[in-house]
Amino acid sequence: MNLKFNHQSIALSLLLLGFASSTLLTMSAQDNGVLVSPKVMVIVREFTKPGKDGSAHEKTEGAYVHAMTQYNATDHYIAMTSLSGPSRALFMSSYPSFDAWQTERKAIGSNTALTDALDSANLADGDLLSLTESSTWVRRNDLSLNPGFRVGARLEEIEQFFIRPGHEHEWEELVKLVLAGYKKGVPDAHWGTYQEAYGTPGGGFLVITTLKSAAEIDANFASGKKFEEAMGEAGMKKLEELEASCVESRQTNLFLLAPKMSYPPEPLVKADPDFWKPKP
Repeated sequence: MNLKFNHQSIALSLLLLGFASSTLLTMSAQDNGVLVSPKVMVIVREFTKPGKDGSAHEKTEGAYVHAMTQYNATDHYIAMTSLSGPSRALFMSSYPSFDAWQTERKAIGSNTALTDALDSANLADGDLLSLTESSTWVRRNDLSLNPGFRVGARLEEIEQFFIRPGHEHEWEELVKLVLAGYKKGVPDAHWGTYQEAYGTPGGGFLVITTLKSAAEIDANFASGKKFEEAMGEAGMKKLEELEASCVESRQTNLFLLAPKMSYPPEPLVKADPDFWKPKP
C-alpha cells in the first residue's frame, strides 16, 4: 500500500459525516447549513438477494415508514443504498445516550398496533434479504473535523478501518496528524469519526462524510495536493509509517440517500423538504 497516494485513503478519506450520517433521532441546526446528530449511532445493514434490490426493496421498506408515520413513532432513521460493494441498504439512527436508545426500543415494544404493523412488514421484507446485521458506534469528536450532516446532501461516503490490537494509540496519532494537515491546508474539510461499541470484530472505526453531489468527490481528490503541501515530506512519511504499523484493513464505499426508505427527524425534513418529503 503506497501512502503517497494514500492521503486519499487515510487523509482524503478522512474528508468524510455523519451517520451519519448521518443518522438521527434528533438534530440541531447550525447557521452554516449543518445538522449535528447525537453521539450514539446504530446502523442496520440489509443485504438483498440478487434482483431484489431497487424498487422491490423500496416498496417493502415503505411499509415500515408508513407504520412509523401512522403511529407517530419517535425513533427516526435515515436509509441509503449502496453504489459500491455488495447490494445492500443501511439504516442509521442516532441517540444522545445508550439509555435513550433503550427508551425508544421500549416505546416501540409497548405499542401493540405499531409492532403488529412492523411484524407484517418484516415478513415481506425478509423475503428479499440474504442477511441482516447491526452495529453500534460512538462518535469521537477528538478525531473528527467539522462533523455534521450537510443540508442538501444526496450521497454518503463511508470508510471502515480496523486497527491492529494494541495499536490504537498510533491510530489516534495518525488521525490527529491528518487533522492538523487539513486544518492548515484544507480548512473547510469535514468528517465524523465513529468508534465501534458493539457488533464488529473489534478495533473498528468509521469515517463518514456527506456529499451534495459527485462533483464534491472530484473536489476532494483535487484537494489532496494542498494537504500534502501542508504536511510536508516529513509529515507524509510519518503518516505512511503509522498506517503501516496500525491499520489492519480499510474499505471505502459510496451510498445514495434513499428518502422513500427513510423515517427522518423533523429538523431534517424542515431543512430539505423537497427531498425528504416531496409533494405528490
